[in-house]
Amino acid sequence: MPVREVIRMGDPRLNRKAAPVEELDTRALHDLVQDLWDTMEAYQGIGIAAPQIGVEQRVIVFGLEKSARYPEAEPVPRTVLVNPEYEVIGDEYEEIWDGCLSVPGLRGVIPRYVRIRYWGYSPAGELIERTAEHTHAMVVQHECDHLDGILYPLRIRDLRQFGFEQELFGRSTDTRPDAT
Repeated sequence: MPVREVIRMGDPRLNRKAAPVEELDTRALHDLVQDLWDTMEAYQGIGIAAPQIGVEQRVIVFGLEKSARYPEAEPVPRTVLVNPEYEVIGDEYEEIWDGCLSVPGLRGVIPRYVRIRYWGYSPAGELIERTAEHTHAMVVQHECDHLDGILYPLRIRDLRQFGFEQELFGRSTDTRPDAT
């Protein structure tokens, strides 16, 4: 399958609420999921939502093994969720440096809840339900935000904690295939 272009902040499709997937276990849905995996891997992401490749449907994929890009993060199981939802468990949150394939080269500090319970469907229609915390929970929240037209810069409380990775950390994690 081809690697799709990740659309960037400013494209109006990223600001819209995605439509629920009406029919599971279709060739079109399986192809979309494969495109999401291929694109996420090409851009070295840990998650991606269908709206980021211009498909306004409620589909996300995510997963993280130990990597040099995220050395401090614990592994997150490789997962596909169709029509995902989540609820917060408790009121504890952490201020984290977030980033996004649709906002390349930038990072910002935002609050994310530490524990959630989430659910959704596999492309074949099987119900997936999990409790997640820390990195796992934050990835799910980030990707679900995309489905509601929310990019992480909208959650930044202090714009002094938003900037280019090169200036903030002395390195860039811009992983667009065409980035130099």
